[in-house]
Amino acid sequence: MKRIIASVSVAAAVLSACGSPVEKNSRFADYVTVEIGKEETGLLDGISDNGKEVLNLYRFAAMEADKIYWQQAFGDRTAIDTLSDGAVKDYALVNYGAWDRLNGKAFIPGYSETMPEGLRFYPEDMTDREFLEFDDPDKFSPYTLIRRGEDGKLKCVWYHEAYAPNIEKICNYLRAAADITIVPSVREYLLAKAEALASDDYEGSECKWLEMDNSRMDLVIGPNESKDDHKYGIKRSYNAYVVLKDLKTTEYLSSIAAKMGELQAALPCSEEYRNGFTPGNSSNIFACDALYYAGGANAGIKDIAINLPFDSAVQAEVGTRTILMKNVISAKFNHIIFPLAQLMISEDDRELVDSDAFFWNVAFREVAHGLGVKTTTDGRDVSEALGNLALTIEEAKALALGVYFSSLMSNSLGTSNIVTRKNCFTTFLAAILRASRFGSKETVGTGNLICYNYIKEAGAISRHPDGCYYIDWNHAEEAIASLASELLEIQALGDYGKAKDFISRYSVIDKDLDADMHNLRLEQIPADIRFSFVW
Repeated sequence: MKRIIASVSVAAAVLSACGSPVEKNSRFADYVTVEIGKEETGLLDGISDNGKEVLNLYRFAAMEADKIYWQQAFGDRTAIDTLSDGAVKDYALVNYGAWDRLNGKAFIPGYSETMPEGLRFYPEDMTDREFLEFDDPDKFSPYTLIRRGEDGKLKCVWYHEAYAPNIEKICNYLRAAADITIVPSVREYLLAKAEALASDDYEGSECKWLEMDNSRMDLVIGPNESKDDHKYGIKRSYNAYVVLKDLKTTEYLSSIAAKMGELQAALPCSEEYRNGFTPGNSSNIFACDALYYAGGANAGIKDIAINLPFDSAVQAEVGTRTILMKNVISAKFNHIIFPLAQLMISEDDRELVDSDAFFWNVAFREVAHGLGVKTTTDGRDVSEALGNLALTIEEAKALALGVYFSSLMSNSLGTSNIVTRKNCFTTFLAAILRASRFGSKETVGTGNLICYNYIKEAGAISRHPDGCYYIDWNHAEEAIASLASELLEIQALGDYGKAKDFISRYSVIDKDLDADMHNLRLEQIPADIRFSFVW
């Protein structure tokens, strides 16, 4: 097993029980600080001065997206910037507000005890009945805020109107970058994205983004995901990623993109569910190094990969793009997954936890977001049918299919000499033990809890008195396939009640996992990372 993969600069020493201690009373014990975008590492080698100027414009645009997200998640950031307690202020900046993203509870006096389900997308005093009776179809748009008019009645406000000053600046930066780029497809994408942000009509720009596959630099920006809307699962948050493509690894990954149809056909579910969706033939997979995260991407738990767009029509017509953040994946494996495995996986199996297996599990997890069931058997969109539960079911589905596909494809992709099926499952176990610490307040936490409890109930894993998890290899692969099958069926039927019961049953933190969380804190193994941007 490899301890270190790609070199990552660490600013806070939180590695394992053998590493340097963190401040025991600091909330930052849950985070390890990682520098990204360091030019001295050679990250920007080969980027021309013109290209670096484009990257700077990308970063300026991302900074404006960050300001919009503050308004969506918290409100006036001045309330945070003026805090007198430096430690509390820093932690609020990590969490983009007064609530801890790891447990959903307030850590600053004067705010609601728990994070509002709808953040600032809806009026705090709005009732479900009031929303139901609000007669405006725009309320279901991912790109509208629900506000009260002067008469006290609900009204819709489009994002491009609510955040007009910031969006104007973003559009100006994108147009300036379009003026100086030498790559025609990049110019077309940037201009299309500016038009989309100014109108909240994104389909055209998403297609242009997927067509832009010949640039080493990429900017993902806009209201892309609805994971912050725990009330109805409708409204999308602003985020941004500035990344640089790793050309060599991306070329190798292209073999997966060519197999999207094959993977869809291999889904472990009823044939009628499997054949209801055909992925577009322009899907691609990029391996990138992250330079900058902003907005929802930078709040609390950091993404190690993304798969966009979420719109099923674009997925079917064109496809999706998976971006694997190589340097972020490396940081999380080196400083969280590896030391956790030494502590919590049985001695017989911990050597199977492997950095390459972690990479492939993540890769296929993101690919799985672009596959599966998109329309219910009675013709409804899955996200509409499952409402605020849709993302949780989707997250658990992608996690299960990630390790399922990774194991399935190890031979056909020629990776069996690098990772085995046992590598894939054991590394998956270490990863879900780590991410279950996020609890049920975060979609990613709930998805991992579902996987943990399901495979445990199926007899694939068991926790022994020594505090370690043992794997029953007679049940491991069967448990993963069964979990994926149940989740795909819930999506295919659009059964909200079954989804609710399934999540309720499997998203609990049992006594074993509760003990694990205490143990990980005692051993000073962080739950996640926070960034120090040096570019």
